[in-house]
Formats: sequence, structure tokens, C-alpha cells
Amino acid sequence: MAVSPTIFPQRRRRPSPTSFLSPQLSTADLLRALHSLSSEISALNPPRFLFKRNSTSIIRKCCLLAVIFEEVFRQFNHRFSALFSPSSLLCFEEMFIVLQRIRALIEDCSNGGSKLWLLMQIEPISSSFHELTLDLWTLLEILPKSELNLSEDVDELRNLLIKQCREDKSFVDPSDNRLRIEVFTMLDSIKKEIVPDHSKLAELFAKLGMSDSASCREEIEWLEDEIQCQTDEKSKSETYDRTSIMLWIESGHNTCPKTGQTLVNTNLVSNRALKSLIAMWCRERRIPFGAAESSEGQNGVALNKAALEATKMTVSFLLEKLGSESQAVDMVNRVIYELRVFAKTDSDSRACIGEAGAIPLLVRYLGLDHPKLQVNAVTTILNLSILEANKARIMETDGALNGVIEVLRSGATWEAKANAAATMYSLCAVSAYRKRLGKKTRVIKGLLELAREGPTSSKRDALVAILTLAGDRETAGRLVEGGVLDMIKEVMVELPEEAMTIMETVVKKGGFVAIAAASHMIGRLVAVLRSGTDRTKESAIATLVIICRKGGAEMVAELARITTIEMTIWELMGTGTARAKRKAASLMRILRRWAAGLEGDVLEEFSMTMALQ
Repeated sequence: MAVSPTIFPQRRRRPSPTSFLSPQLSTADLLRALHSLSSEISALNPPRFLFKRNSTSIIRKCCLLAVIFEEVFRQFNHRFSALFSPSSLLCFEEMFIVLQRIRALIEDCSNGGSKLWLLMQIEPISSSFHELTLDLWTLLEILPKSELNLSEDVDELRNLLIKQCREDKSFVDPSDNRLRIEVFTMLDSIKKEIVPDHSKLAELFAKLGMSDSASCREEIEWLEDEIQCQTDEKSKSETYDRTSIMLWIESGHNTCPKTGQTLVNTNLVSNRALKSLIAMWCRERRIPFGAAESSEGQNGVALNKAALEATKMTVSFLLEKLGSESQAVDMVNRVIYELRVFAKTDSDSRACIGEAGAIPLLVRYLGLDHPKLQVNAVTTILNLSILEANKARIMETDGALNGVIEVLRSGATWEAKANAAATMYSLCAVSAYRKRLGKKTRVIKGLLELAREGPTSSKRDALVAILTLAGDRETAGRLVEGGVLDMIKEVMVELPEEAMTIMETVVKKGGFVAIAAASHMIGRLVAVLRSGTDRTKESAIATLVIICRKGGAEMVAELARITTIEMTIWELMGTGTARAKRKAASLMRILRRWAAGLEGDVLEEFSMTMALQ
């Protein structure tokens, strides 16, 4: 007879570490979420009865973390988003997961649930607090200090937090341990049929927060619920937990118990995102990852090698599927999606996929026939391009670069175009490739079109790539010829900081042609000085200084015609950022010397020199 699920209340189940997922957020939203989550944890009250010291310790650390992320988010709003590397963004995602786990652990120890059950778990739960603290330390160490751009005071807080996390020791609160001993002693007495002392029993109940019969009944219900939960979880995990899988394999089975497919390999390996992130960090700093794990003994090294072999075999299996011409579109799409996820995991996976020859296979699916397939293919190439060796493979593989450029120009969706633009940005990290891409008219046109017409998130991807290309003098000139300044006018309202940063770079690198083309923007730049953000004011005043210094007396005269210009500059000298104040002072000197008739000849001579360069 079937029993309605409504007869029984839903049982309480603690989330496991793997139940927290990386957020699919933009960089700005992710930083905002990190600040919000760390602030939320900072405001939590520690549990009243158990794990008070453990919770208080980690809450204090999250208070410092909230200050740090407030500064990071504030600085991000004053900078260009391209300054965060992929490894930093992965760190932020991992940090979000760790903070979720911290909040869940504190709430688990605070809100309801069986106190006796928690008391029996004080060692593993105390260890969880310690492990999460070590995770915070690892991520703070990995995050490149230079990319955070912290002020001196906040950087000192960061160093303090790293020191506190590094020196954190796993401990069981002595008061919690004493309470556990008292409870176990009482339970032993009851088991021996010795009637406990009523006053001591009442004292124990009070320490556990059980003050009346209702709270005692609730504790019994929670305890029964926890026991049933454990039974259910054990049943649910059979053939899924490591022990059962080992028994399955050792019994002679070489197939998956769920799908029946033959296993390529029967080695069991761990697959932890944080471990992969540490490995990537070690490789980037030329630190031998195997040596870092030497304390784990030869078994740890063997597991690392086994994980790499497992990755190679998985990639080989997926590419074999992809290379088969008889596969249906849906199957091909699923395979490429798996490669896309794999390529996002770590450098080892990217290396394995690139070395196995995936890029020529992916090129086949950059066409317009299947939009989802196109998105997955170009995004996989983007993820692969993070690795230096794969950048070379993309540039050298027949049809790969042209295929990505074609997606940029006429992709089926904005997402496909945006990821093609992001691939251009990734490839531009190599100076030779940046020059090569800057010579391609289709790249410049595609990026400018996406910046004008795409949704905001796609515009940002295009602007990031444009800014990187503008760092090359020859390419800056081509961008001017392609209409980058007209594009800047169009996006200035929607994305002012990005637009102004590009304009400053183009004017600085683009030579006299760029200066002349920017002359009609002087009025707009002055308007930004009056009402822009600190970051846009910085770029606007720097751009005006360049225009006046390189453009000659004619440009200075045009600026001087704006009646409120001196008052605007004075205000910026008083309230702007340090850089904005310096640039404002320089511009004021140029205007004063021009007004006194002292600088006309000098500026004219300088502008002629620039024109000849």
C-alpha cells in the first residue's frame, strides 16, 4: 500500500560540500555576491549552545573578508573588468562556494536540529570549521595581490586575515567536550539502570537548551529524524560511495553498474576543483606540484598521475565520439558541451584536449546551422585558449582563427559572438598574435559592430578585446579609421568607464590622426569631468591633456572656448582621485601658458613632430 508523502514531514538534511555550485554570474555580480555573502556571515550570531568559539572565530575572519571584498568591488567599478585573469575569477567562484559552506555550517549549528546529535559530532564538525578556514587561506594566497588593487589599509587587513587563517588550529571547544563527557556519563548510568541525579539532569538539559517538556519532545523528534536521515543517505549512496564501488570492481566487474557501459579504466581518483586550482597556481609560478604533495607520500603522487591518465582517457573517448561522422547532432552537441566543461576545469584538462587534436574537430561546428552547437564549439575554443600552448594551436590550425572571426562577425546568437570576442581577447595576450589580429579588418569591424549593437554583456566582451588591441600603435590607428571614436560616443551612456578607458588608450597610441579625430569629442569630455564617475573623470582629464599636448594650440584654443572649463578643472583638483588631480593640474598649466601666449610655438612644434612620427 502506497503511503502519501504528506503523512511524514520532510526530514532535515545537511548539505554536503558537493551540493554547493559555482555561481554563473558576471564578474561584477560575482564580486557583489561575495561582498554580500561575507557581510551576511559577519552579521550572524554564533550558536547559543554548541560550537560558539568555532563559529565566533570564523565569523570574525569573514568580517575582515567583507571589508576586503567591499574594496575589491569598489575598485572594480573604477577599473576595467579585463584586469582579472581567468585564475582570479575561478578563485572568486571557489570563494563563493566556501562562504556558502561557512554560512550553512554556522546555521546548521544554530538553528534547530538535534543538540545531542551535534554533540556526538563535535570532532568532525570542529574539523569542518578548520578545513573551511584553511580553504579561505589557500584562496587568499592564490589570488594575485596585484589584481586586487587594494588600498594600503585594506591590504594590511588582507595580510592579517591570511596570517590568522594560516595559523588557525583545529580545536574542540573545551566546554563542548566537557558537556559531551557529562552527557555520555549520564547515558552510561541510565544504561546501567542507575537513576540520574535530578539536579544534574536539569543542569545538562539547560546546557543543551531543553528547558521544558516541549523542547525535550522536539529534541527527540529531531534525533529520530537525524537517525532516519543517516539510514536514508546510506541506502541512497550504495554503489555510488567509494567503498561500494571498490567492492563492485574488486568482485570482477568492469562495467558501470548504472549504465552497463564498459569502464575504460578501473582506477578511482579524486576530482576536486580546489586541488586543480592549486595545481594551476603552482604551475604558473613554476612550483613543482608533485613536490608540494610529497608529505602525502608516494600514494598522493600516484593518484595525481592516475587523475591525469583518467583525464587523457576521458578526452580520448569524447574526441573519438566527436570524430565519428555517423553521430547525430544532439549527440555531437552533448560531446562538445562535455569538452566545454572539461576545458574550463584546469590547465591539465586544457592541455590534454589541445594535445589530443580537439581544435580541428571543433572548427567543423562553428557554422550557423545549429546555434547551440556553435555556442558550445566557440566557447570550448575560448576555454582552451586560456592555455598558452593552445593559443598557438588555434592560430596555426587551418580554419580555426577564421572560423572564430566568422562567428564574431555573423554568429547565430549574441552569446556566440561574445565568446568569439572573448577568444580574440585571450589570443591578444601574446604580443605577436595581437599584432596579427590587429591587421585583420574583419576582426576590427566585428568587434566594433558587437560593441555597437550587442546587449550589455556582449558589448563588454567586445570592449575588452578592443582595449587590448588598442595597446598596439599600428592597430590603434586602424581602430580610428574603423570608427572606434564614433562607437565610443554610442556606448558612452551605457558603459561610460569602458568607453572612456578605450578613448584614452586610442588617443595615446593612435598618433596625430587619433588626436584630430578626437577633437570633436572635447565638449563631451568636459561634460564627463562635470558629472562622471571617478574612473571616467580620470580617463577624460588624461585624454584632454594628451589632446592639448599633442594637438597643438588649436586644440587648446577649442578647449579654452568652453566658459566653465577652469572652474571644472579646479573642482577636479580639489575632489578628484590622486591621478585625476595630477592630470587636472597639468591641464590647468597648459591653459594658463596658452592664455599668456607662452606655449603656442612650443605646442605647434610638438604637434608637427607628432604628425611626422
